[in-house]
Amino acid sequence: MTADWFPGIRAFCAHWSHAPMLQQTFQTLESEFQRDSDACIDAAKGLVECACRLLIEELDDPVAPLKPTRSDVPLGELLGLAVRTLELGEVRHRAFANLIREHNKLADALRILRNEGGTVSHGKDGFIAKLSAHHRRASVLAADAIVTFLHEAYLEREPDPVLTLEPYDRFAKSNALIDENCALVASSDEDGSLTVTVSLPGGDDVELVVTPSQLLFGVDREAYKLALNACREAGQREEEVA
Repeated sequence: MTADWFPGIRAFCAHWSHAPMLQQTFQTLESEFQRDSDACIDAAKGLVECACRLLIEELDDPVAPLKPTRSDVPLGELLGLAVRTLELGEVRHRAFANLIREHNKLADALRILRNEGGTVSHGKDGFIAKLSAHHRRASVLAADAIVTFLHEAYLEREPDPVLTLEPYDRFAKSNALIDENCALVASSDEDGSLTVTVSLPGGDDVELVVTPSQLLFGVDREAYKLALNACREAGQREEEVA
């Protein structure tokens, strides 16, 4: 089996490359799948859960939140919540929940079958080995279908820039539109803060007051670190002179 079995999962994880838990689960899926290990079954299920939780976190409305407060939420319920946050009311998400439930049952049945078979069933019995291989493929294909459905539905939406977890680079078209139509005028005050006036189309202005640390931290973390080290070294030199 090759990675071509889960192109939708790969695309989703590439889009959310800044989500650490998702990336860890994806690495597990890749490694276990390449090893032809049954652990990829749990990894596939875990990745669907990560995808659901990520989208719920991204799209949940703080005024009417759907995000579950407990950690032990069944995967079918998580999938239903993800579909609701995507506002896909016309999609019968119960069918997807049923798919997840049956997928879980099959995974549990396989584990029981292997355990009751003793050491003979762990990769040595031909029938069990074939069953495991087919189930691995079915698990990964089902997970890829679900994640692809969620991802493509998400890409059709425009994220809320106030609430989104997406980085600045994800808003290339919006960024270009603002840059082309807005102008900046900057000045500094006695405290060293930067006052930036953004002129909007139509004559309105937005005034922002930014300290050096806020500017560096928000724009260039390496420059922030460089400035911090320089300030610490300067402070140490002053203490030595004193």
